[in-house]
Amino acid sequence: MTYPDTETPRAEGRRRGPRTKRWILVSAAIAVLGLIAWPVLDYAGVFSDKGDPISFGQEDKPGGTGSGKVSLPTGPEAKFTVSGTVPEDGSKIAVTEYAGKKSGFKGKVWVWVPPQYKDPKYAKSGFPVMIALPGGAGYPNNYWMGTDLKLEASISKWSQEGKSLPFIVVMPVLNPEDHDKDAKDPKAGQYWDGSDIPGQPKMGTWLTEDVPDLVKENFRTIDSRDGWAFMGSSTGGFAGLKSVLQKPDKFKAVIASGPDIVPDSRLWAGHGKEKAANNPKVLAPELIRAGGPDVYLGFQVGTKETSAMPPIEDFVQQYTKGPIHTKLSVIQGGSHNAKTYVPNMETGGLIQWISEHMQGPVPSS
Repeated sequence: MTYPDTETPRAEGRRRGPRTKRWILVSAAIAVLGLIAWPVLDYAGVFSDKGDPISFGQEDKPGGTGSGKVSLPTGPEAKFTVSGTVPEDGSKIAVTEYAGKKSGFKGKVWVWVPPQYKDPKYAKSGFPVMIALPGGAGYPNNYWMGTDLKLEASISKWSQEGKSLPFIVVMPVLNPEDHDKDAKDPKAGQYWDGSDIPGQPKMGTWLTEDVPDLVKENFRTIDSRDGWAFMGSSTGGFAGLKSVLQKPDKFKAVIASGPDIVPDSRLWAGHGKEKAANNPKVLAPELIRAGGPDVYLGFQVGTKETSAMPPIEDFVQQYTKGPIHTKLSVIQGGSHNAKTYVPNMETGGLIQWISEHMQGPVPSS
């Protein structure tokens, strides 16, 4: 269809008739609708950069004055792609698949860097790392990589308010595979306790050796235990707690939300000695007897978590001594739910507490 009135060149001096005016209005309406539709389409992924390659500045070179204790990226550079965007500040969550050299396990790892990481005044600074572990299946995804729980947005905000260090958040898969909860499946609900269970994939080595190696290969980090912490909920909270107590020379702090206190995977059957070596109630007194190094164990639990609260309170009462420092925040009305844990990291003072005992980036002079 043609519109004669609009096809006449303006140089010819013809006046626009009713059809021309109507077409101008229609065109304007279409343009407005397009502007409205753009964010909707973008949200749906039509204009998203999800899956695009992303780099985190592995070209960083030594030199100049900067943050003491800086560990520059060692390489090789991993192939990261965009997994999502934090709506609050536009920062990116990236993902890669990493083959662990020490565990032999290959799995996905998501990473988010705080806005300060790209600030020129921190260009030569090392950043602290928080390894965030999920509860539940923990495979094939780590639910902290989703923006709905607002972990990354919250750390971004808290760090700018002085309530938290600007942590690099690292989110690996917790388990090597997933089993559904069908009661007819003999493997239903199976998990690995974030540990090296004999005859099974070495998930403890994956979390405490391979994942940190990936981070050191690709990011500016703190070259000491002062820059390494865990955060996790439920079984992920247990894995983080156990890892800090098991390797206090590598990790200094943890925020454990509604965690199990003892290992309870069915896969430990017949491996009592190895199970004890991954039990916080065995590891804690060993660390106390050794006299250090100091660790900072932050716990949070909701009042509705009736089965989780007594073991956590008992652990805090028994083992808060010597090198073991604890902080327990009870969430009034809180349930076993990751959505309640993130805001309470601020209101319960846990994120600020561990930040005060860790090393943050230091701006260049």
